[in-house]
Amino acid sequence: MMRPAALVGKRGFKRETARHFSSPPKFGPARLSVFADNLAAMKLVSTRIITADVPTLVGFYELVTGADAVWANELFAEIPTPVGTLAIGSDKTVPLFGAGSAEPAANRSAIIEFIVADVDAEYERLRGRLDEVVTEPTTMPWGNRALLFRDPDGNLVNLFTPVTDDARSKFGV
Repeated sequence: MMRPAALVGKRGFKRETARHFSSPPKFGPARLSVFADNLAAMKLVSTRIITADVPTLVGFYELVTGADAVWANELFAEIPTPVGTLAIGSDKTVPLFGAGSAEPAANRSAIIEFIVADVDAEYERLRGRLDEVVTEPTTMPWGNRALLFRDPDGNLVNLFTPVTDDARSKFGV
């Protein structure tokens, strides 16, 4: 059921249909249909961080992930993973998207998350090289053991390992 006040969100986002914004059915063909429609429509392929220091941030994520960056040029690099890509772009590229549309080192709302085989081992590997550890490895109520720290720009990063049966099942591990 759509309520008139819910038609327009905070930033003027017009909700075209309640089907995509109301809670889908928990079980059955209707839920699968909504999922299949959305899957066919789009796929999240990358998350981009805008920074004033591309080489430093790229080096940090190469250390964390163990992956080599793919550089397009001095303003843009990507850290590929089996599921998606972490893109790192210079603040000099922001005007291409619209002046002031992004600001480096200003995020306090998103968490960049990586699933790892053993979060405790990753903590031991990284602990001397992290400037700010937010939470040492801790088992969360939803079944993941998580390590949270900040990258050089202050973005929150979560390395986690599913440790309960439900969490492992969710992630297929």
